[in-house]
Formats: sequence, structure tokens, C-alpha cells
Amino acid sequence: MIQIFRRFFSSKLGLAITLAFLGLIALAFASMDISGNATFGGVSGGDRVAVVGDQKVGTADLANRTTSALDRLRQDDPTLSMKAFVEQGGLEEVLDQLISRYAVGNYAQEHGLRAGDNLVNSEILKISAFLGADGNFSQDAYRQVLAQQGLTDAMVRGDLRDSLLQQQMIDPAVSGVRLPTKIAKHYAALLRERRKGAIALVPSAAFAPKDDPTDEQLKAFYDENRARYIRPERRTIRYASFGIGSLDESVEPTEAEIAARFKRDASEYAAKETRTLTQLIVPTQDAANTLRDRIAAGASMETVAREAGFSTTSIGPVSQSDYEDSSSAAVAKSVFEAERGAIAAPARSGLGWHIVRIDKIDRTPAKTLAQVSGDIRTALLEEKRIAALADLSARVEEQIDEGAPMSEVAEQLGVKVSTTPALTADGRVYGQPGQGVPPELSGTVETAFQMREGEPQLAEVVRGQTFLIFEVGEITPSASAPLSDIKDQVIAAWRLSEGSRLAREAADRIIGRLGGDEPVATLAASVRQEEKPLPPAENVDLTREQLAAAQNGQVPAPLALLFSMAEGTSKRLEAPNDLGWFLVDLDEISVGELADDDPIVASAKRQLEATATQEYSDQLVAAMRDELGVERNDSAIQAVRKQLTGEN
Repeated sequence: MIQIFRRFFSSKLGLAITLAFLGLIALAFASMDISGNATFGGVSGGDRVAVVGDQKVGTADLANRTTSALDRLRQDDPTLSMKAFVEQGGLEEVLDQLISRYAVGNYAQEHGLRAGDNLVNSEILKISAFLGADGNFSQDAYRQVLAQQGLTDAMVRGDLRDSLLQQQMIDPAVSGVRLPTKIAKHYAALLRERRKGAIALVPSAAFAPKDDPTDEQLKAFYDENRARYIRPERRTIRYASFGIGSLDESVEPTEAEIAARFKRDASEYAAKETRTLTQLIVPTQDAANTLRDRIAAGASMETVAREAGFSTTSIGPVSQSDYEDSSSAAVAKSVFEAERGAIAAPARSGLGWHIVRIDKIDRTPAKTLAQVSGDIRTALLEEKRIAALADLSARVEEQIDEGAPMSEVAEQLGVKVSTTPALTADGRVYGQPGQGVPPELSGTVETAFQMREGEPQLAEVVRGQTFLIFEVGEITPSASAPLSDIKDQVIAAWRLSEGSRLAREAADRIIGRLGGDEPVATLAASVRQEEKPLPPAENVDLTREQLAAAQNGQVPAPLALLFSMAEGTSKRLEAPNDLGWFLVDLDEISVGELADDDPIVASAKRQLEATATQEYSDQLVAAMRDELGVERNDSAIQAVRKQLTGEN
């Protein structure tokens, strides 16, 4: 578990609501308070949403962790609003996990378990995000990461301490869970289980009324289903870009500047010589002379080296100064005085005596100012542009920091201010499918959705070439769309809802005929007896294994129901979004034989043991909560809810 926590900083920070509690403590670092330890301003109903044992769960803690959980989910769904998140049960899930976390820590401490500062320090030292360039813990890196995430040292240490306590409390209790092979075989056989039956759909549209609802009916339906019509937050962005064209003076290099740069880099344009060498190093001068004489007489250098128990090394192309750095001045002088193909006079370095063959010589003549003037001009122009733009952007940033309005800054730069249509947090134009922000704004949308109105910021779009000034023009908060704006949509939904009610009655009639006094033989036959024409039933003949493979792990709800029913039964299942009712009729279940050594048995055993481990963990935490006692403060919870959703 601690290993999971150590790797946490290499992933995105946040709290995944769907994670089981076993992962909660290790991941708690991700969702720790992001706005400090201040109390949750403006919340009535007390400063605690719950008390676990004698430890309170603060309103600020719940609010901050809920915000962090939403931020985590927004990485996959940028348009998700706090209101929708809360209405979908996110706040309650975060609170439940918080209570469980407090229970484990409180219970551990009551029974004498501790996670001291030294142990916490050792875990901090192991987190890679806190390491410096030398691979060791860096206090600067530590402070920087915490600042980026809005964390404090106390928060980090608190979550690490909880993780260590969880390791001491939960892991030993649930480790080593083993299930008998007989049980695993029983459940593994389910994968080979074959089910035959039929599935039909009674669509709501077939029963939906043609007439419009009354105003009272429509208003009541809208109020009851307001959460369906929540619009995401929208923002417009005002922006202006500037670059080379905004410079108020020429940056073209002068002839004097070009000449000065040529003089500064004279060594770069001087004549150069590099050599490719084959080198043999021996311990004594006598050995060097003897071997050199043999090579000079026509023997292969590689053969001579091998017979003497040495090996040769290829070097280069290398300049004299670089070769001198790796050998000595005497060796480099001897080698660079010899001709191509010759064996240089042996010379000594700290490694021994060098016998060197000159394999290749590359000479580059010196370049004149006229020859390199164009290259120098291009390099200088680029440098001067970057410097001039940097100075200009610094002046612009200073104006922005001093409170100058964006329109005034843009006017001074001589650039046009543009405004985007209303955008959602994922960078799409609201109400215009397929349309997005201009390319130059693609990196600013996320920042813009964290800014306040009328507070411009500066961004570098293309390094050294283009800068962007942008600000939030208008913010439209997330809220349910007014009924007047979506009346046709709500009427259509009302019709489906009414149709769903009548479709359910038809579904009950169809199922009733299957098991009535004069039962109909098949689901298909019962469907055909309805007055309204309905889609025909479809026969199903599948094993669980085939189902999982065919659906890639995403099993449709009617098929999932088919594989959970008793043989000879029929059930109805509501389709999502009032689309109708599924009818599922299961005729036959058959199970084949399964050998003890079938690989599927071992796989099922591992999965069941993991499930049992999770269940033991959940039950242990539930027992801790019961023993300590949990008191919820519903008024404070409701106050946090209102504060987060902006209902106050």
C-alpha cells in the first residue's frame, strides 16, 4: 500500500470516488485540503459535519475534499459542475470515505499504534517528486510541489501518517486470504455456464401521448427532473496576441555587431583538424618501442596487441585539445605531428605509454567574415528578437500587474482584441457541436476557467515569437436551463416519461401471460398479443465466457439480468432515460464439467481472494466505526452542500 502512495506523485492528483476504501488511505494525499486549514467561511450549523469517536470531521475538510474529488473527475469530464456532482451523490461519498479514514486513524491510536515523525520522514524521502537533480531529497522541490498543489507540510505528514496506520491496522488483518479450490471451482464453473432465453423491449415511444402536457404538468415534471437539464459553466475569453510586429524599434543586426560576434567566436571559425585514431596503451616504454617497431615493420597493430595480451581502442574524430584532455600534452603532440597511416612516437600519459596509429585526418580551413556573415546575421537577428520580445512582454506583464485594463494594453501594442463565443471547460463552443477555440487559445482554456473576470494574464504561445494577453470576459454559472429555453426538449421528455409508465403496464401484461392461468409458450408469442405493434423478442443462447468476450467487459443490463435470474423466471428491467422496459425470460441453465487443473479455476481463485480481501477490509472498517461511534451533523452537511453549489 505504501508503494502505491509513493508512486502517487507520478500520476494526476485527486480523489477517485469509485475507489474502494483499501485504496483510500494511500490515495488520501491526492485529495488533501487544497485551500489550507482555514474554517469553512459562511457555513452555518457548526464547524463539524460529523464526529468519529471524539474526533470531529470539519466542514472545511469536507468542502475541500469534495472540491478536490470534483477536480479529479473533471480530468475526464471537464464540463462536470459541482452542482451535478453533488446531486449525483458525490458529497455523500466523500463524507463516507472521510468518516472511514478518521475511524481507522482514531482506532489505531486508541490501541497504541503510532506512526512517528521519523517514520513519516523516511516515507517523504522516498517520494520521487521530492528529489532534486542529484537524486537526493530536495527541500526546494518539496516546497515547490506542495505550493503547486496547495498543500502544507502538516497535510502531507497527516496523510502519510494515516497511510502508515492503515498499513498497520488493515493489511495484517486481511493479508493471506485463501479460498479452497472447491469453492473456486464452483464459481469458475459459472463462466462455462450456458443460458438460453429471450429478451424483448417495450419502447416508451410506442405508448407516448401525442398531445402536449398542460402548463402545470410540464412545470411539475421540470421541477422534479431539474437535474437533467443542468448546463455547464460557460465563459467567454477576450484575447490579443503580439509578436515581432509589435516591436517599436528595428532589431536588424548592424555590420558592427556582426563583426564583433565574428571576433568573439574567432575560435569557432578558425582552421580545424580532427583525427581518427587506433590506440594501444602498454605499461613500459620498452614494450611500447618493441611493439611499435613490429607494427612499423608491417605487422597488424591489432594482431600485435592481441599477441601481447592487450587490446586496441578506436578514437575520434577528435581534436588535439580534446585528445589532450583524455591523455596528456606529450601524447597529443606526438599524435598530431604524425602523418596519416603512421605510428606516432610513443609518449606517456597517466595511463601508460601510448602507441597510436593515425587512421584519418580531417582538415577544415578557416572561414572569413564574408563567408559566415549570413549565418551570424541570422543568429543575431533571432537573439535580438527574443530579447526584444522578452523586454516587451515584461513591460506588458508589469502593466497588467499594475491593473491596466486589457483594452488599454492592446491599444498601446496596436493589436486587436477578439472575444470567443461562450466556451465550456473542455474548450468547445457551447451549443455548437464540433467547434472549438482558436488554436492559439488551446492552452489557455483550463487557466481561464480558474480566473476571475477582468484580470488579464500573459502567456507565451510560440517560444520567442508570439505572446498572448487573455482575460475572462463573461462567466455564466452552471445551472439548470430555464424551462422557457428548453420547453420542446422537456415536452419530449415528459411524453417519454408518460410513455414509460404505460409501457410498464404493457410489460407487466406480457410477463403475466407467461405465467398466467393459460400461459403463453414463449416471450415472443406474448409480445405479439399486445394491441400495439412492438419490436419482436430476440432469442439468447450464450455462456458467461462468450458474453464477457463479446462485450469486452461491458455487459448490457438485460444480459446481466439474464445471467442473474433463476431458471424458468421472467423479469422486467427499466431502460435508461425513460426509453422503455426490457423483458427478460430465462428458459434453461446448463453447466458443463470443469477439471481441477483448468486454468480458469486458478484465475477464479485469485479474483475471489481479492474480493474476499476487500470485503474483510470493508467489514473491519465498519466494525471500527461502530465501536467508536459516528455522529452526523445533518445541518452542517446541508450547509456545506449549499455553499458548494452556490445556493446560499
